[in-house]
Amino acid sequence: MTAMESWLTRLQTALDPTDEQWGASARGGRDSAVLALLSLAPDPDVVVTVRASGLRHHGGQLSFPGGGREPGDASPTQTALREACEEVGLPPGEVSPLGQMHTRDLPVSSNRVIPIVGTWTGRTGLTAHDPAEVDSVVRWRMGELADPAHRVMARHPRGGQGPAWDMGELFLWGFTAKLMDVLLELGGWEREWDTSRVVDVPRRFLSDRR
Repeated sequence: MTAMESWLTRLQTALDPTDEQWGASARGGRDSAVLALLSLAPDPDVVVTVRASGLRHHGGQLSFPGGGREPGDASPTQTALREACEEVGLPPGEVSPLGQMHTRDLPVSSNRVIPIVGTWTGRTGLTAHDPAEVDSVVRWRMGELADPAHRVMARHPRGGQGPAWDMGELFLWGFTAKLMDVLLELGGWEREWDTSRVVDVPRRFLSDRR
């Protein structure tokens, strides 16, 4: 079995099927979906967006492409693919959904989020298609993200800690970092790292920095 076949098999076994249909909207919140998009390669890259700084929630932070359900979206997969097309110009037909991770609640923005995991060739150039939502697009190899040198525990000024990545000019923490941490484990890329290495979240990546 090749390296690519190995991680594909692991993810397909670990993820839930992507056949859930949107039902009634979540009480007191909004249904949303994000797309964890992996290129088909032995060491795949994953697509991450730098959110526009002027957004009401999570401005300037890093996230997977995604957003809220709209009336025409029949399923979380449709929501994730539509949002990825709007935000980074990804044609929905280029994505092969593998499955979905467990639903997560995001209290700060009152969202119920379903993370969809999908693959693509990785050949299409992706850009900030909607500058009102996305400042830029980055693609990191899973092997790079698994490197213990990039891994830290992030400490929020209001308390609480969680997994994070110090990638030089960019800092991945919070909800998306938790998803990335799970994705590394599910795909078999995770490596042992120093969880005692705690750093404060850089001010520019705090949504309440003003």
